[in-house]
Amino acid sequence: MKLIRFGEPGNEKPGILLDGKRYDTSAITRDYDETFFTEDGIAKLKAALDQKPSLPEVPAAVRWAAPQVRPSKIICIGLNYADHAKESNMEPPKEPVVFFKSTTALVGPNDDLIIPKNSQKTDWEVELAVIIGKKASYVTEKDAAGYIAGYALHNDYSEREFQLERGGQWVKGKSCDTFAPLGPWIATADEIKDPNSLRLWLSVNGKMMQDGNTSNFIFNVNFIVSYLSQFMTLLPGDIISTGTPAGVGLGQKPNPIYIKPGDVMELGIDGLGTSKQVAKAYQP
Repeated sequence: MKLIRFGEPGNEKPGILLDGKRYDTSAITRDYDETFFTEDGIAKLKAALDQKPSLPEVPAAVRWAAPQVRPSKIICIGLNYADHAKESNMEPPKEPVVFFKSTTALVGPNDDLIIPKNSQKTDWEVELAVIIGKKASYVTEKDAAGYIAGYALHNDYSEREFQLERGGQWVKGKSCDTFAPLGPWIATADEIKDPNSLRLWLSVNGKMMQDGNTSNFIFNVNFIVSYLSQFMTLLPGDIISTGTPAGVGLGQKPNPIYIKPGDVMELGIDGLGTSKQVAKAYQP
């Protein structure tokens, strides 16, 4: 099942994608928030859909929203592909590099990217996002899959000066508004046979910049879920972004390339659809 949300900001509704068409499920389910996942909402929605209810089709022109309501946290894993660590001139980590991304960065998959005020080094990062399905604390690696609700496409936009040159933690360069376009959908866990073997790619203005595979993870999905649960409680609906392969702007040779107004980023992951963001300059 593919969970979607649609509508203008502040007026989004839940839905599903079925045979390439979007349908409004707001009459049979609550929105895709923490409570939805806590109360086994996916199973309840499947059961409701088995009754073949009449669902309104969503017009094609209606905005794709982020496929879930703002979660309690967005947790990111840095340097989780050896090739990306190399291009960043950093040693592959012995344990996952963990940082947070503000939930206010979350936007729809095709919403504009707003280059932050005073930014000179805004960069792209295609990533596989894991959506937590139930409360997880001290989970073993072998049991971790049972805590995953599904997967989504995520672009972990980063402002490299804010992140690397301004001191403190990486969160400053990761949390600007529009820096977390998610979706177009959440594919429930049963739809993704092996999250550790998915092609993911990103192009800028039609030029392929990233073309990798999650089989090159340093730390795989189940390990990451287990690892994080040793340090914090993961709540239903939490997002874990699992890192990016080589090809980010920071790593381009001989000189880094950063996003400028008018640039178009397109990205995708096997089974998780594609998204597209157009860069625009910050306007007060």
